[in-house]
Amino acid sequence: MMVDSFLRLAVQSVTAPRDVARLLLSIRPGTEALVTGFALVVVLNALVFGLSRLLLPDGGMAGAVILDSPFAFMVLQAATLVATIAALTWAGRGLGGTGGFADLAVLMIWLQALRVLAQAVVLVVMPISAFLGAVLVMAASALGVWIAVHFIDEAHALHSVLKAILVLIVGIVGMAIALSIVLSVIGITPDGVTGYV
Repeated sequence: MMVDSFLRLAVQSVTAPRDVARLLLSIRPGTEALVTGFALVVVLNALVFGLSRLLLPDGGMAGAVILDSPFAFMVLQAATLVATIAALTWAGRGLGGTGGFADLAVLMIWLQALRVLAQAVVLVVMPISAFLGAVLVMAASALGVWIAVHFIDEAHALHSVLKAILVLIVGIVGMAIALSIVLSVIGITPDGVTGYV
């Protein structure tokens, strides 16, 4: 039953992202639930990534050594997600939005759960057809942007898709700058990560 509900909500996230955003925002999960959801999507992303490394060792990721360890991948994934949530909160507030960190967190955590589902599907399809797998990756990326824009619009009550797109662009740029500064401070160069972007 839970799987059916998850899949229905996943489909609805594509067909009616605003409705899903309103539903998720109305739940108002506590800090413990957010942290648990956050940890779950980070671990699941790492598991799917680890499986992809085993099943598709030459999947265009050769040469990136920083993420050979699942733990290193989880740390980077967690840092990226936190930075993204913070950047989208800050960017939205800068454009007159009203969403808080917790609002953006619940929506971005759900978006990461959808990403895990998409990656799992690609992982099944890729060994059968690399072309179809590549098409699915592009489609999933486009749908991810579509969902994110509507989620941001609802979270910040911007009432403008264009403003939401601007928030997404500014947020991603801000997250990338912040993350690159942190990585450079701890001695990790972009060469070690670019294969995974």
